[in-house]
Amino acid sequence: MTIGSQNDIEGLKKIGKIVAMTISEMKRHTRAGITTEELDDIGGRFLKRHGAIPAPKATYNFPGNTCISINHEVAHGIPGNRIIQPGDLINIDVSAELGGYYADAGHSFPITPYNPSLLRLCKYTHDTMMKVISSLKHGVKLNEIGRIIELEAAKGGYNVIRNLCSHGIGRSLHETPKEILPVYNKHDKRVLTEGLVITIEPFLSTGAEYVVEQKDGWTLRVPDNSYVAQHEHTIIITKNKPIIVTAA
Repeated sequence: MTIGSQNDIEGLKKIGKIVAMTISEMKRHTRAGITTEELDDIGGRFLKRHGAIPAPKATYNFPGNTCISINHEVAHGIPGNRIIQPGDLINIDVSAELGGYYADAGHSFPITPYNPSLLRLCKYTHDTMMKVISSLKHGVKLNEIGRIIELEAAKGGYNVIRNLCSHGIGRSLHETPKEILPVYNKHDKRVLTEGLVITIEPFLSTGAEYVVEQKDGWTLRVPDNSYVAQHEHTIIITKNKPIIVTAA
């Protein structure tokens, strides 16, 4: 969507904060021994208390309130009876709707005791996301997003998951601009405009460059034993620095 009024901004900030708080609440309860279904229930109850509706379930009939992916799973992991183990790499992705506005955010983190390389991967991916966000404003080419992600990944010694993209959002979960690639595409002539609402969500990998959909029809996994971290914010493009609506 493109912002049409201050009410739009406030509506997006409201649901964005709820999404961010949900991730924080779920992370606070994440520990070895808890199941992903129990963790998802915590997120679902938190959203409900704040009047928000889980967007994946409402939009796509996803079998969970949130997406929880572990280790070699990268995205769209279905909550279930899987027990989180010490050293696991966790990704929590929350998207929700309130008052006709949608926001989407994600966060990767390891469970102690973890390999320090996993913490570096998560921190570097977060820093890459923030570097992209700080570089965007009205008039910047949309393919700058992929250029920065690709460049930063290489500098850090990581690969980019090429078939997971950022996207437009606002009045629905996925809107135009669609397929905001995480790698540079010189043929993409689209330009960011003031008021545009999009997600920024790099997926950086220690090996694989693609994810593969599993038999459950949802979970996206690497075809090898590499690890992938994702961080995601929903932002509003302005004439200056973007507004991050999913800040806690």
